[in-house]
Amino acid sequence: MDLALLRTFVTVHRAGSFTRAAALLGLSQPAVTSQIRTLERQLGRPLFLRQARGVTPTTIGDELAHKAAPHLDALVEITETGLDDESSLRTLHLAGPPEFTAERALPALTELTGEDGQGFALRASFGNAEETLEGLAAGHHDLAITTARPRGALLTATPLCDEEHVLVAAPRWEERIGSVMLSSKGAHALEDVPVVEVHESLPFVSRYWASVYDCRPAAPGTVIVPDLRAVLACAVAGAGLAVLPRYLCAAPLERGDVVPLHDPPVPPLRTYFLVARTGTLAMPHISRAHEWLLRAAADWA
Repeated sequence: MDLALLRTFVTVHRAGSFTRAAALLGLSQPAVTSQIRTLERQLGRPLFLRQARGVTPTTIGDELAHKAAPHLDALVEITETGLDDESSLRTLHLAGPPEFTAERALPALTELTGEDGQGFALRASFGNAEETLEGLAAGHHDLAITTARPRGALLTATPLCDEEHVLVAAPRWEERIGSVMLSSKGAHALEDVPVVEVHESLPFVSRYWASVYDCRPAAPGTVIVPDLRAVLACAVAGAGLAVLPRYLCAAPLERGDVVPLHDPPVPPLRTYFLVARTGTLAMPHISRAHEWLLRAAADWA
């Protein structure tokens, strides 16, 4: 049996779509369709059920994928790693949200970029969850850090860490608001406080209000900047309240540049996932980076 047909089959099985599989393989969609039909003729059984959006594997398709995928992944590892030059420097392409990637992931991974023959070159790109997952699925990245868990068999997600969110503002706002923030009606005391956020929809503040106060924020965004580090800088300058990850504002909180306006018994959390294309963790440089980030995340909590 032609290994190229099996490779195309496994890619379609993981992608759930001829179109996405074609993009991953660098083939046209008709070529992928033709290869799958050839394999189905050879086996004498249908492997996929065609649907309006993508394809669904048959029982035979699932069984073949379960048997063939590990062996194909092992062959990919051999060809990707190379047999002649074990010391060649591989490049790891990482994608994720700008703040978390810059403050957490990159400092951890730079320890693996040394010249000991075991390291790798590192390239990073920033984007939101949708952008990074699409880029990962298309083969532009090796690993992605995202707050959205992907669906389907093409991508494999591992929980990385939880991020605690803190409601903060410059000290002068705490003086104006007073102790009313300690009450269950504390949200009303914030209606006249300006909001600093990353988007007009107030994603961080809205999530915090829904979790802690069971309502929506009343104040509109006064300063909108698409980077949490800029949000922090504006909050320190007194522009208004902000909801920020604790890791990002821990030092300003300790210095007193900002103060927590509320300390709920159960703070809102957001989970980060470390995502790879299924099968690629067999490649040494991707596997090493994946394991290293998971190990580093144990200290981030």
